[in-house]
Amino acid sequence: MYIPPSFAVTDQNALFDFVDRHSFATLFSQDEHGPVASHLPLLLDRESGRLFGHFARANTHWQTAADRTVLVVFHGPHVYISPSWYAAQNVVPTWNYVAVHATGTLRLIEDAASVREILERTVTKYESSRPQPWSTSSPEPAFLEKLQAAIVGFEIEVTKWEGKWKLSQNHPEERRERVIEGLQASSNPDDRAVAELMRQSK
Repeated sequence: MYIPPSFAVTDQNALFDFVDRHSFATLFSQDEHGPVASHLPLLLDRESGRLFGHFARANTHWQTAADRTVLVVFHGPHVYISPSWYAAQNVVPTWNYVAVHATGTLRLIEDAASVREILERTVTKYESSRPQPWSTSSPEPAFLEKLQAAIVGFEIEVTKWEGKWKLSQNHPEERRERVIEGLQASSNPDDRAVAELMRQSK
């Protein structure tokens, strides 16, 4: 990922917080036919820095990605920035966004107990804040075992983390403030989210 120094974020806690919050990612690898991508929710183990997830067994991506280097892209809010907010001549539009890339080696996990643990952790992550959380103990055991047989678990040993917070840091403070005001006036949630990130990055 191209990251000018003014946009680089290297603080591991900031990167991990972002990954926890924006955990639905795109996983890329390469096979003999070209690039392959899958869109998956991933779990981060903050202590080891590893990522965990699962493929549908019918998705052949797991076969070609096994034991290979993969790239995972975590997407954050992104917005169009109008040059009309700059109140200056000879300026052009741009795009503000936040993203984290993780590069590492994907290893398959087919041990039933380990796959079940990935499933339970995934469900807990996304259900725990709900008023009446669903759990993997809700379906009949035979039904759940049948579904589990239809997936393949994996982990990614991450060797490189990259963070890019492109939030107009390369513009004067007065101009950044105009952009923040313009975004805050919008009803678009992404616009307002980026405005808040811009304020936090000052």
